[in-house]
Amino acid sequence: MFKSALAIMEGTKAAFSAIKANAMRSALTCLGIIIGVAAVVTVVAVMQGFTKQINDQLADMSPDVTTIKPYTSIELEMVGKNAKLTYDDFLALKSRIKEAETLTALMFTWRFSGGAEYGNKSHSSRVIGTEQDYQKAYRTYPELGRFIRAEDDDKRRRVAFIGPSIIEKLNLPENPVGEYIKLGGEWFRIIGVAEKQGSLFGFDQDDYINIPISTMSALEGGSTQTNVQIMFRLNEGTNEEQVLAKITRVLRQLHKLKEKDENDFEFETAEKSRAQIDKFTSSATAITAGIVGISLLVGGIGVMNIMLVSVTERTRVIGTLKALGATPGFIMLQFLVEAVVLSLFGGLIGLIIGYGAAGLISFLVPSMPDAYIPVWAVILSFGFTSMIGIIFGLAPAIKAARLNPIDALRYE
Repeated sequence: MFKSALAIMEGTKAAFSAIKANAMRSALTCLGIIIGVAAVVTVVAVMQGFTKQINDQLADMSPDVTTIKPYTSIELEMVGKNAKLTYDDFLALKSRIKEAETLTALMFTWRFSGGAEYGNKSHSSRVIGTEQDYQKAYRTYPELGRFIRAEDDDKRRRVAFIGPSIIEKLNLPENPVGEYIKLGGEWFRIIGVAEKQGSLFGFDQDDYINIPISTMSALEGGSTQTNVQIMFRLNEGTNEEQVLAKITRVLRQLHKLKEKDENDFEFETAEKSRAQIDKFTSSATAITAGIVGISLLVGGIGVMNIMLVSVTERTRVIGTLKALGATPGFIMLQFLVEAVVLSLFGGLIGLIIGYGAAGLISFLVPSMPDAYIPVWAVILSFGFTSMIGIIFGLAPAIKAARLNPIDALRYE
């Protein structure tokens, strides 16, 4: 045990002496590892930054809210059929599902795809039909004015609640409450402005306009076939499985589905969305990191080459150590430690450069989230570089250990 510890100490000392004595050669030796680790860390930091930002925003969007969306199987899509959830479905569920603390809906129509107008300015924005419970479901709070109320929906008022980006896009006054904008050829009075949410993946989350869902439906000619998404949050202590089964029965009856027919709708939660996003980002991170990680193998070969040169240069020293009683295991361990130190040195520099590069990307690209390196990435980086040092340092270490002391002492 003592001999092993001594060998590790001597190997570490020799490694730092070699790095100091041949600084340029050591830097070039570690270059492959530095580039590889820096590339991997940059990719991981950027992708994990995206994942963290998405998870934080999904947490703000009420993970206990379930969304009901239309679902069309591939077979039905191929024959030109598309499932729908309608405004009538929403009204039926709202009257029959008493276990829901909140039940709301979103409606989109082509009528409003032309955008919004104010003065001589126009802007194509997302116009969403909804009602007062949307605020509870998605925690949409007003910075100015108020959100849509039940009476707005009951009386089909032409009022609009806007995201803060609309102010800039339409050149509205700083406080636009009370101003009128034109949507789909109709005038709407602004009643409130939402709190700022920022961008996600370059997508402006503040570029939207909410109007009462009943108003949107009426302007569509009272069409009951306009597609909607339905969201709900259950009362505390409610049996979720029973409620989902009840909703399923109601929708299947409304859609006149036969027993053999599969559901033409599906349930989606924020947790499910988070899991899907985590799966995507993890796969993308692993694939990209794997590709750029090939340079680490190149770096490992560089370490092996320089260690082989080092063995040759120190042949007489090895012979002297063996003549003084050093065992082959002692010699091998010393060179292995030296290779690992060189690899870890490159890994440390690569980690610093990689994090700096990720931070620079986040700073230069406004839509990019802050770089984030999880602890596992740091441990993995050093673990992988240590493994490279051991694997690629093994051949030089074995060569050094097998040198005949007499031949080594005669080496010129």
